[in-house]
Amino acid sequence: MVQKEPNRRPGRPRGYDPDTALARATDAFWSAGYAATSLDDLCDATGMNRPSLYGAFGDKRALYLGALERYTEAGRRAMEQALDYERPVAEALANLYSAALALYFSGGGAARGCFLIGTAATEAVRNAEVRDLLGDALRTFDGCFEARLRHAQAAGELRADADPALLAKVASAVLHTLALRSRAGDSRASLRATADAAVALICGGRSGRSAISRPSRRRSKAKR
Repeated sequence: MVQKEPNRRPGRPRGYDPDTALARATDAFWSAGYAATSLDDLCDATGMNRPSLYGAFGDKRALYLGALERYTEAGRRAMEQALDYERPVAEALANLYSAALALYFSGGGAARGCFLIGTAATEAVRNAEVRDLLGDALRTFDGCFEARLRHAQAAGELRADADPALLAKVASAVLHTLALRSRAGDSRASLRATADAAVALICGGRSGRSAISRPSRRRSKAKR
């Protein structure tokens, strides 16, 4: 007697690993961007045929949104690890920028920069879901920086009148610059120097005082 195989979800291959497939799809989108990445490219990257891909993730758009969410979550975890609260804040920031450059120059060919900045910034113009995910991701990264800088301020590493929220946006802006300029062909050494200058700016250089602080009341009144 021939036994029937148990029912499976149509199109899903044996040994299917959603995280591995999503990581490979991310690499495909990262290399060519959303618009230029075809379904055939995604099938080749993931090793799944079209029915399998649709059954596992839905359409191309859903797969891309899933890739963005996965990248953002991985980025948040990596930032929290790099921004080690046991180190001086300047060392922690330098460590994070080093890790970012290692990621931006990975891939084996020309520097690929940041997946989020490199692809979502373009798609966000016409796609509200991508725009929302991009905004949420940037605010998440700002929050990681701000929490670390507030800790440094409480420990006396930053001036009491420094503004951790503004400093966090500066720190994030440096990440965006490193991502874009790496993709534009700037050398890793020059970008490392840029990151070092940014750390000095944020932390106040040798004085240990932040160069960005809250505006004083006197200045605010004078501007009125």
